[in-house]
Amino acid sequence: MAPPHDQMLPTHWQDVREWSMEKRQSYTMWALDVESVLSLMARQLGVEYARRLSNVVSAKSAKYTSTFISALHARPEQSVFRCPALSRQRMEHVKTDPEAPLGNGMCPVAMYGEFAFRHNRKSRYALSLTERDLAVQKLPAVQAARGRVVFNLRDCVGCRAYGADDHADVGAYFSAYFYPFRKRWASPGVARQRVEQCFRVASTQDPHGNLDEARKWARAISDGSVCNRPQKTGERASCLCAEVRRPCTFLVLLNPQSGKGQAHTLFTRHVQGILQEAGILYTLIITEHQNHARELVRETDLSQWDALVIMSGDGLLFEVVNGLMEREDWEEAIKTPLGILPGGSGNALAASIHHYAGLQPVTSEELLVSCGFTLCKGLVSRLDLSSVRTASGQRMFSFLSLAWGFVADVDIESEKYRRVGAARFTLGTLVRLASLRVYRGKLAYLPAQDPRGPSSTSAQGPSPQACPATHRDLPAWNRPFRNSCNSNNTPNPKRTDVPPAPERGPPDSLLAPLDSPVPAHWTVVTDEDFVLVLAVYQSHLAEDLIAAPASQLEDGVMHLIYVKAGISRTALLRLFLAMEKGTHLGTGCPHVEYVKVRALRLEPHSPKGTITVDGELVEYGPVQAQIHGSLARLIAG
Repeated sequence: MAPPHDQMLPTHWQDVREWSMEKRQSYTMWALDVESVLSLMARQLGVEYARRLSNVVSAKSAKYTSTFISALHARPEQSVFRCPALSRQRMEHVKTDPEAPLGNGMCPVAMYGEFAFRHNRKSRYALSLTERDLAVQKLPAVQAARGRVVFNLRDCVGCRAYGADDHADVGAYFSAYFYPFRKRWASPGVARQRVEQCFRVASTQDPHGNLDEARKWARAISDGSVCNRPQKTGERASCLCAEVRRPCTFLVLLNPQSGKGQAHTLFTRHVQGILQEAGILYTLIITEHQNHARELVRETDLSQWDALVIMSGDGLLFEVVNGLMEREDWEEAIKTPLGILPGGSGNALAASIHHYAGLQPVTSEELLVSCGFTLCKGLVSRLDLSSVRTASGQRMFSFLSLAWGFVADVDIESEKYRRVGAARFTLGTLVRLASLRVYRGKLAYLPAQDPRGPSSTSAQGPSPQACPATHRDLPAWNRPFRNSCNSNNTPNPKRTDVPPAPERGPPDSLLAPLDSPVPAHWTVVTDEDFVLVLAVYQSHLAEDLIAAPASQLEDGVMHLIYVKAGISRTALLRLFLAMEKGTHLGTGCPHVEYVKVRALRLEPHSPKGTITVDGELVEYGPVQAQIHGSLARLIAG
């Protein structure tokens, strides 16, 4: 149905609005929202440009369309074509309908077409693609707002075109894959949910011509989704340092024993499809034994992949990070983008990434879908790592936490409950509360606001480079090592020896040798009886525990939390319940202390105890750590 032609066109802003309101009903049979288009153009480009648009809409003339586009070219500062995939130059090459109206918001329509759904050929839909979204309007449009759905390209992971399976069908198809936020079924809040939009192109009787048209739409939608990746704002924007190139290939390392032992099933059900929809090629390797991933990344040629993706808990990523740091080319290897897909019990880093994006908390499979979407968008951020040294000379690199006391006890002792998933930590907490332990030891740290700066060292002790031979000559990785948390590939892990390798990595300029006193400008905690000591560098300690709500990926500090002896079981339980919402630091409990530090030393005096690094059991004894800012790279959009 052609719209009516008006001889008298508006000349003033009020006339534009009245004219558009008057003609709204006539235009809704074929236009999406004439009123908003004309109002916007009058505001942005002036009355004269709105008049030219009116001519395009009313006369449906290609002549006026070219005039209007020329007007946009004449005022480039007003142009909204900023996306390279949908630029003016591209408009000259892609097939667009000169009769199509402008889309919603400030974005002109770059492509317009009318198609049927793949499984419902009786109904037709008008598609309008702008640089920001894809609008789908059911035809005929009796009212502009009804039967119309808008998909933001920021929620799109990809689009593909393909021919019909039936040779008698001359049509071609293109499917766009979106993961918008939708209301959850069984709980309040929203989560990303998959939505596929599949359309049939049958404008001609030529199958090849239809396929070419479908490919144009698929390419434009895919390019638009890349241009509309979720962007960080404020403090988070500074963390963004790169993007995974397209097309890309991932190496996926999967631990089949992590969590409830369902990591492979979860990958097949949720991750495999989204990677295919995004056009990402991948190589899947299932780890077969403890330290398999560590050995693999230490020896393999990393140039054949654009990113390393870990499908497990936090323990397998601990293996990968330390394997990268053992390489001769560790400085380049550690900059390989790392991706995390939650498949274990704790999944602290995955939950932290979700938290940094400012999204509502989710767990389990909803968190997996969110991380899969983030992985496909490919935004790379910097990640702090902590260098941890033990008394025997072992050095390891940590991305998550260093724990002694209650938290470490729960982590290791709940191993027997692994098959219940994340609930193992709840059971372990209740068991440990029933017989609360107190540990004696000495804690010292370098505050983050230390005025001496990062190069400060103590006159009482040299830097690690000048440590005595008993420390320097010991190979870093020839110590007994045990994985006891999420990276297990066996239900009952045992200590295993890791092949010797020379010590690599940046120097720990803030640390004195463990057999020397701490530097004079460090702070020494006077109390020597503790329930727990926890240094965490990410926001989450588990999927549902926000240990350091103020943490960022590259804030360059460790968030030190320690609980002194004397706290009651009720108060400690209340503390962990508040940690689920990240409000535990504001409870006012006199036994809880929190401080941001750049380095720390812990010297246990109790004969027995547990120390963990990223949930992995390490040797019990004196230990110290220093943060190294922005050392690694992480896919975290």
